[in-house]
Amino acid sequence: MPLWPYRHQLSLKHRVRRSVYEVLRDQMDGYLIRHALIDSYRKFAAAGAPYPFVPKRELKPRAKIVEQEHVNQNHFLVLFCEGTLPGIFKKYVRFFDHNKVSKDTVDEQLVNIHLHKEYTKNLRHFDNPDFGNFMLDLTPIDYAILVQQDPSIKRKSRYVLSHFRVRIDWPIDDATEDMAQQLRYISKDLYERGEKYAQNLHHKLFENYGFHHAVGGRRTAAVVAAQFLKRMDFISTIYVASAESRTLARISERGVSKFVLIKILMSDIESILSEQQMSAETFRDAFFVDVQDDYGVAILQVVYSNSYYSKPPDDGKLRKLQPDYQWLNVSSQLLIPIDSSDIYPIPYGTIYSPD
Repeated sequence: MPLWPYRHQLSLKHRVRRSVYEVLRDQMDGYLIRHALIDSYRKFAAAGAPYPFVPKRELKPRAKIVEQEHVNQNHFLVLFCEGTLPGIFKKYVRFFDHNKVSKDTVDEQLVNIHLHKEYTKNLRHFDNPDFGNFMLDLTPIDYAILVQQDPSIKRKSRYVLSHFRVRIDWPIDDATEDMAQQLRYISKDLYERGEKYAQNLHHKLFENYGFHHAVGGRRTAAVVAAQFLKRMDFISTIYVASAESRTLARISERGVSKFVLIKILMSDIESILSEQQMSAETFRDAFFVDVQDDYGVAILQVVYSNSYYSKPPDDGKLRKLQPDYQWLNVSSQLLIPIDSSDIYPIPYGTIYSPD
């Protein structure tokens, strides 16, 4: 059974909210894919620096990525909640009056941030035409941005960028214990089977969300936030872009996806066009971020699915962790159209082929 009811199992009020949320999430995907990947690519170009394309092997499950931080790569952490976080959880997800988005906090705390336009209260509402630009204005700030259902309106599914500089302060041990209990690898306590077993579970917590356990701050916060938000009675989506990995990871009730820029050799395009019955001009306009002499730059989405070992057992019985068993598998690889609303993503299996 899913952790959350499907849409058809909800009340009419909450079906409407789910529908609004999913439409807005599609818009959020567009804002953040562009900012994490396309805008970063253009920053590298403007700086006269070659773009550091991600090796394909680093998109495979359990890959360990050890890279430098790239100053031209946009990085951020965004939490997008279908509902409103209850105040009792402020000690774990730090949203308070002092980091609530308002004229006073913007004026006081964003002295080094240049907004694209003068701040007004309505700018933080998702239905404002300038919401996307305002959200991206705040992404350079430390910690997370929180977008959630507006708690001030009881009968309308309106979403608002409510807080910035949101810290995730739930201990990793608690997150690991919570996951391990759900998946029945422990009965009560994280250390009930010893420290080595607990350490392996800690590693699996990160693997379950598509990361190596050695990743840095924002991705660690994303993992912990994803596990914590499973406690809510509404769905959430976590977006994390890393200046080290040059990817945008998206974690939701649908699982884990990663978006990344890749090179497509011009010699490989002919087979794609033939399979899709698409003209070269249509493909170029829909999918290419940039075109060079012998390759084009496109966006690849890698979708991961959970294996048996990262799902609760059907019989509900306690089981023993097997660290070598893989928790995620690649379920699909898709080329993502940039702006074309009538173009479908194209299947493009590439990460298991040589770089």
